Amino acid sequence: MIWPDAIRNAVKTGPDREIVSVYPFRSGCPKSVWRNLITNAIGELTFAGYTNYFLWLEHPGLRNVLRRKAERGCSVRFLLGDPDSEVTRRREEAEAVPLTVGTRIRVTLDELTELSEIPGIEARFSDEHIAMSVFVFDEEMLVTPHLAWLVGHDSPMLHIRRCQDDGLYDRFSYHVAELWKSGRPVSHDALPAEGG
Repeated sequence: MIWPDAIRNAVKTGPDREIVSVYPFRSGCPKSVWRNLITNAIGELTFAGYTNYFLWLEHPGLRNVLRRKAERGCSVRFLLGDPDSEVTRRREEAEAVPLTVGTRIRVTLDELTELSEIPGIEARFSDEHIAMSVFVFDEEMLVTPHLAWLVGHDSPMLHIRRCQDDGLYDRFSYHVAELWKSGRPVSHDALPAEGG
């Protein structure tokens, strides 16, 4: 009776085996984890964070990496909040920080301006993912459920790897697919003018 419990405690055997790591704060996830996931992805990179602002700060040269990925056939997608929506305005009031949510989204839109002509790189607006960010790298993902009034880097993060049908990975992947399907394409008009 003792050994089965000991084995269950030491070896993940159920749906939790898809959890690679848990970080109490997104900012606690090493940059090397992000770098490896982005570098190793060959089919899909989906950044479904409401602003995705931190990516450009923490990963120098990301724009060039994404360009090369897309040119090699990798699908690169950004799901962003609408900087002018009521949901964004309410979130700005809740966070009450000088660098507003709308400004952080516009930084990402500015970065995407440089990539707007690259086939395979797409962006859509959705206000439905304000409380959770999901970043997909082929069959791995990083998920941040946002806590109360905290900004993303203060919320926890899960590193998940697909190991089974209808597990955690598939559940979050379905969530992102539905948001993408109902999202509004970011038109060239919504992107800042180059150099401006």
